[in-house]
Amino acid sequence: MNILKRILVTLFITGFMFLPMCVKAEENTYTTLNLDEALNAEEIEHDFSNYKETDKQAVIYLFRGQGCGFCRKFLTFLNSIVDEYGKYFRVVSYEVWNDQNNNDLLSRVSAVMKQDATGVPYIVIGDKVFTGYAESYDEDIKSKIKELYDTPVSDRYDVMQNLGSVTAVDDTKKDESSNFSLIIFNIIFTIAACTIIVVYQNKKRIELENRILLLEGKKVKKNEK
Repeated sequence: MNILKRILVTLFITGFMFLPMCVKAEENTYTTLNLDEALNAEEIEHDFSNYKETDKQAVIYLFRGQGCGFCRKFLTFLNSIVDEYGKYFRVVSYEVWNDQNNNDLLSRVSAVMKQDATGVPYIVIGDKVFTGYAESYDEDIKSKIKELYDTPVSDRYDVMQNLGSVTAVDDTKKDESSNFSLIIFNIIFTIAACTIIVVYQNKKRIELENRILLLEGKKVKKNEK
């Protein structure tokens, strides 16, 4: 029975190595840059001696790609209006070309905003999305910044606080998939374990019968398949 125990223990350990995990993954962490850091990343000269971030400022969520020409133009535009509008806005920038977590967040944000992210920059100001960037957006962007700034903080729409429904749907699908995989695994594991036990017991039975036959001086049996 020691051999059988070793076989079952090995199978059990192997099963755990491939057992689908049902524990939800921890919340992703996202790498962000503020306006100063994003301008530095794109090597855009700027002077922020009179600029500071506050909780009252309207938040511009910027999804960008490092080296993206249109993203750089948008950042250059923001830099050009800092003297006049800097007190009204701050930037939370997510680089998505080299950061998978940030890219996944962009997909979730676009789902909530119901506006596909076909490229970058993808700019979210309150409940308004600007896809891509062109100079024709400038006045609308400034108007939206001022409008959001003038809205009481407690009444502002913030997409990052409205990702719950998307997360719940995604997690449900993951849970259903994990549970189905676990059921299939358990079935396969049980069949494999039972098969090994049956084969082992059959082999031991034949060995025992052969010993008895040898003692009786009869021809031994061959292993049954």
